[in-house]
Amino acid sequence: MTDTPALRAIAASGIPHRVVRTERATSAEESARFQGIPLGALLRTLVVRRGEGDYLFVLVPGGRKFDWPKLRELLGVRRMTMPDAGEAREVTGYERGAITPFGARSVLPVIIDGAAMEHETVAIGGGAHGVNLHLSPRDLADHFGATIADISLPEGA
Repeated sequence: MTDTPALRAIAASGIPHRVVRTERATSAEESARFQGIPLGALLRTLVVRRGEGDYLFVLVPGGRKFDWPKLRELLGVRRMTMPDAGEAREVTGYERGAITPFGARSVLPVIIDGAAMEHETVAIGGGAHGVNLHLSPRDLADHFGATIADISLPEGA
């Protein structure tokens, strides 16, 4: 049984949730299949750098990609970048593919794509590969004081 800071953090939060453990997936589609959920209910957590030492979490449903212009407009910035894997790990405490705002090393703003709110339950990383948290998107947003906005496009668009 893998214990992670994310599992400890969500347990301490009191948010109703379910921990779903699967084998390590090689794609979002495979992860959704392993968890028995629609692809759009699987939230990928991305770390974005607005400036030196200024990061945020961006949660985007599977099957969608976040739209840089929409995100820049929402945040009122002209330039943003994605940190490399080492920098993302330093900021969050998690390796890529297992990043989650729950139990992260740094408390960062959270932005959730509005498409995630269409689902009764969403899955977010649990801090290790194959460890997933299933919870209400509303509970997720409320817990982090997240901004909910249209920041994505369907993949392939």
